[in-house]
Amino acid sequence: MDLLLEGLWNVAEAVGQLFLQPFYYISIILIMLLYRRQVLLERKLFHVRLHGWLAQTWRTVLGGLLAGGGISLVSAFIGMTLTVEGILCIWIVTVLLLLIRVRYLCLAYSVGLLGVIQFGLNLFPAFTGSGWLAECVSAVRELNIPALLCLVGLLHLAEGLLVRWQGASFAGPLFFEGKRGKLVGGYQMQSLWPVPLLLLIPADTTGGVLPWTPLFGGDAWQGGFGLMALPIVIGFSEMTTGMLPKAKAKITSGRLLGYGIVVIALALLAGWWSPLMLLAALAAILLHEGLVWFSRFEEQQRSPLFVHPQGGVKVLAVLPGSPAEELGILPGESIVRVNGVPVPTKEELHAALRIQSAFCKLEVRNLAGESKFLQRAIYAGEHHQLGAILAPDESAPAAVKLQPLSLLQLLKPRRGAHNVRRGADAGTPAASGEAGVSSDAAH
Repeated sequence: MDLLLEGLWNVAEAVGQLFLQPFYYISIILIMLLYRRQVLLERKLFHVRLHGWLAQTWRTVLGGLLAGGGISLVSAFIGMTLTVEGILCIWIVTVLLLLIRVRYLCLAYSVGLLGVIQFGLNLFPAFTGSGWLAECVSAVRELNIPALLCLVGLLHLAEGLLVRWQGASFAGPLFFEGKRGKLVGGYQMQSLWPVPLLLLIPADTTGGVLPWTPLFGGDAWQGGFGLMALPIVIGFSEMTTGMLPKAKAKITSGRLLGYGIVVIALALLAGWWSPLMLLAALAAILLHEGLVWFSRFEEQQRSPLFVHPQGGVKVLAVLPGSPAEELGILPGESIVRVNGVPVPTKEELHAALRIQSAFCKLEVRNLAGESKFLQRAIYAGEHHQLGAILAPDESAPAAVKLQPLSLLQLLKPRRGAHNVRRGADAGTPAASGEAGVSSDAAH
């Protein structure tokens, strides 16, 4: 009973520490800026709002809380020997990497890099440094890299599950520059989850001893235990022009789960035999980069899905609560006839809808090439395209140029779209700087 009361008191104290730290609130502000940028891009391209950035923020906060609870529970059996100085080391490295590129806002990169640095320092045990450098060297030497890498793997497992659960719902339709300068439709899938962690650490206390011995820490657990609050951000960013968001999210989820399992296995091996620590640290970085590269390569090999077919118009997205949603029109389908009239262009679609101002009959071709026939009354004030956002044509005014995302772009999101040059000199599209990104960061 005393042990239970002590545990509850530690939980209450750690939760209080969590909400006193500014990093959790900073992560939520960063998420709000990301979703605000998405909403502004949607308004610039489509003159409508498909998502509410405030609702998206609350959904990710809830998802992060659930993930944090699950990881904290599992980590109680793994254990973590982490000091305040160690946390500061992780934060400092993460912030420095963030200044290089937003997708380096990732615990895999910061812990992997610290593991490599620790391995190098261990080659020169006599080196201690002086002043603030000595404090940094001491903090890096004391880091339990295998335990931190195990935490990286757990975070990626949670990320994979969150991507499968929520990833597709945060997808935003955009116009991209495709091959040979032609505009194509696609989706940018971005989401961040703030994950509050309560990590079990060994501590010298006058209280009880755990009835089990966590994997990392050894005899240090005989002196007692405590909880340390550590807010983390996990997230992913994918773009797709050749798949539906749900299919892309499912693939990404599976790869993240596989990455997490591999990193956990390497971390456990490194904890068992320390010379493997360098291999585990490098693998955390290189395998993560491999996921990014492979996703980009795979996307470039696919044919665009959201381009207008011969004799119809392709639906890129459907506005929530719109007539198109009520009719059952889905992204990726093509509208080929309206009120019995073929609609090979957007202008002819508008004209056909005006033939009967109070009613419409549609012939829609699904992804399997089968036709379905839909009909519905039209009411005053409803969207002129029934709430269907169509793939871009030659008259589309703007497109998004994919570049590595920076903090400046989050603070000034209107810089994310630019006017597309027309004609034969239209440039080759920039490589996706954020495609295939999976990022989790200490904050």
